[in-house]
Amino acid sequence: MATVNDTTSVETETQQPSQGGRVVAKRKPVFVKVGDLKPGTNGHTLTVKVLSATTVLDKKSRNSSSFTGRSGAANTRIAECLIGDETGTILFTARNDQVDLMKAETTVIIRNAKIDMFKGSMRLAVDKWGRIEVTEPASFTVKEDNNLSLVEYELVNVAE
Repeated sequence: MATVNDTTSVETETQQPSQGGRVVAKRKPVFVKVGDLKPGTNGHTLTVKVLSATTVLDKKSRNSSSFTGRSGAANTRIAECLIGDETGTILFTARNDQVDLMKAETTVIIRNAKIDMFKGSMRLAVDKWGRIEVTEPASFTVKEDNNLSLVEYELVNVAE
């Protein structure tokens, strides 16, 4: 279906039978470097190497299978992973299934990541809208002396 508006431009709308909505043209991901990350930003796509992964929480759920409708109890797992590229390193917070992907010495592509602040320092995280993919080993050497998670930030209110 094509519609014409007052400026004589034509908009096209494509229907997909399975979804019944508009097809949104996906834009190409813009890969950023770890050294370019800033507090309070999101939507980052990075290619990084995992240097280490430390499990900080591995907790069984108290819900039984009769309440959740699933077989077996669900685990809550959180791991802190030191990741980096040729510009620096940062701590990544991996949750549940992400913990299995973030093994030391692997190279991963992290899509739609966000910066979380934890005790005044930056942490990288991927929520349900993001994705982690294991890829072939990268050729770069990680710059380990520039850890962005060691920089402490302070929130300052500016009076206008």
